[in-house]
Amino acid sequence: MSYALSLLIALPLLGAPLVYAATRVNRRLGIYASLALSAVVLLVAGYVFWQVYAAAASNSLAPGQYMLQEKYSWISFSNFGLDYFLGADGLSSPLLLVSALLTVLVVVGSRRLIDHHEAEYYSLIFMFEGAIMGVFTSLNLILFYLFWEIVLIPMFFFIGVWGGPRRKYAALKFIIFTFAGSTIMLLGFLYVYLGMIGTPGVSFNIPDLAGKIPVALQYLPLIASFIGFAVKLPLVPFHTWLPDAHVEAPSPISVLLAGVLLKMGGYGFLRISIGLFPNASAQYAWVFLVLGLFSMFYGAAAAILQRDLKKMIAFTSINHMGFVLFGAYATLVSGNLLGIQGAIFQMFTHALAVGSLFMLSGYIQHQAGTREIPLLKGLRTSMPRTAAILVLGSAAAMGLPPFSSFLAEFMVIAAGISASAFTAISILVPVLTAGYFLWMVKRTVLSPAEGEHEAHDMGWSDVAAFAVYLVPLVILIIASYLILTPALPVAQFLRGLA
Repeated sequence: MSYALSLLIALPLLGAPLVYAATRVNRRLGIYASLALSAVVLLVAGYVFWQVYAAAASNSLAPGQYMLQEKYSWISFSNFGLDYFLGADGLSSPLLLVSALLTVLVVVGSRRLIDHHEAEYYSLIFMFEGAIMGVFTSLNLILFYLFWEIVLIPMFFFIGVWGGPRRKYAALKFIIFTFAGSTIMLLGFLYVYLGMIGTPGVSFNIPDLAGKIPVALQYLPLIASFIGFAVKLPLVPFHTWLPDAHVEAPSPISVLLAGVLLKMGGYGFLRISIGLFPNASAQYAWVFLVLGLFSMFYGAAAAILQRDLKKMIAFTSINHMGFVLFGAYATLVSGNLLGIQGAIFQMFTHALAVGSLFMLSGYIQHQAGTREIPLLKGLRTSMPRTAAILVLGSAAAMGLPPFSSFLAEFMVIAAGISASAFTAISILVPVLTAGYFLWMVKRTVLSPAEGEHEAHDMGWSDVAAFAVYLVPLVILIIASYLILTPALPVAQFLRGLA
C-alpha cells in the first residue's frame, strides 16, 4: 500500500510547528525551512499526479476507480463506523499538484510582502496546505467535512491578522458564510446516512454510496450540498464574502484563496453533488446551468466597474468559477464529456492565471503605494518588468492563446452549446472578460505617466517566480493531455451515473 496521500496531509501538518520554531529562531532560516518543506510536498504531489496520469494513459484507470488508496478503520461501534479513506483520480490529482505548486510560490512571494508575526504566518500556511490536501483526497464524507472545516481556521487568521484596514469585518464575514454553508452540507451527509440505515453495507464512504443512493433520498442532500459548495465556489448570490476577503487579505493569501480554496466548491460539485446525487442533479441540471451562466456574466459585469485592481481580480474569479459549474452540468444535459473535462481543466488554469495576478497586485501596491487603477498610470515606464508580467497575466486570465485557459474555456462553451442553442450566449463571456482586462491594461500600462515617478520595479528573481505561474499555462495548451487524459474517466463515470 502506498502512503503518498497520507504524506501529502501529514508532511505540512507535522511540519507546521517545525517551521514556526525555525522562524522564531531566525527569519531567514524559517523561510528556507518553509521552501524546503513546500518543495518536498510538491514532489509528492507530482508523484501522485504522475501515477494517476500513467494509469489513465495506459487505460488501466477505469471510470470511478481511485489510485493509491489508503483505508483504515477509524471509529467503529456496533451499528456505526467511520473509515480513514483516501484516494486520488483525475479530478483530485490536478488540484493536489496545483495546490502544492501555489504553496511554494506563496512562500516565495511572502518573503517581501509579510513583515510581522512571520512564525505564525508560515506555520499557518502549512496547516492550510495539509487540510486542503485532505479535502481533495478524502473518500469518506465525515473525514472530508473535517478537513473542509480545518481549512477555515488558517484562512480566518490570515485575513484577520495580516489583512487590510477592514480585516476584522472581512474575516468575520468569511467565517460566517463558509461555516454556515458547511454546516448545512454536513446535515445533508447525515440525512443520506440516516435514510440508508438498514441498507447492507451502508457507510459514509463515497465509493460505497456512488450510484446506490435511492432517487427519493437525493433531493434534500443535493440542496444542502449545493449551499455548501455554492458559498465556496462562490456562486451568485452566495458570493458577497469574496470581494471583502480578497481586498483585505494579504496578496499571497489571495493566491491561496482564489487558486485553492475556491476549487473546493468546484471539486465538491463534481465529486459529491453529481457523484452522489446524479439523478437529482440531472433532473435539475438546467437550474445549475443557468446559475453558472449568470455567475459568469455577473462576475464579468461587476469587474468592469471596479477601481481597485485586486477587487477587479476578485470578481474575475466569480466569472471564471462560473465556468466550472456551467461545464459540469452542461455534460449532464448534453452528454458531451468536454464539459466536465473542461471544468477540471478550468480549475487548474484559473489557479495559476488568477493566482499570478493576485500576487502581482501585492507587488504593485508595495512598489507604487496604491492599487487604484486610475492612479496606476505609466507602468510601462516606471515599472517595465512589472508591467510586462501584468500584461501576460491578464492575457492568461482572459483566455488568450497561447495560454491553456483559452482551451479550458473553449471546451466548456462547446459543451454548453451542445446543451442548447440558448446557452450559446456564453460565448459573450470571454468577450466581456477581454474587455475589462484590456481596459485595465490601457489605463495602467499604456496610459502616459503624470509627472515624474521614481522607478521601483521588481527584481529578476521575482520575474522568474512569476514565470512559474505562466509557463505551465503555455505548456499545457500543447500538452493538454496531461490534464485531460486522467479527467476523461471522471467525466465518463459522472455521465454514466446520471
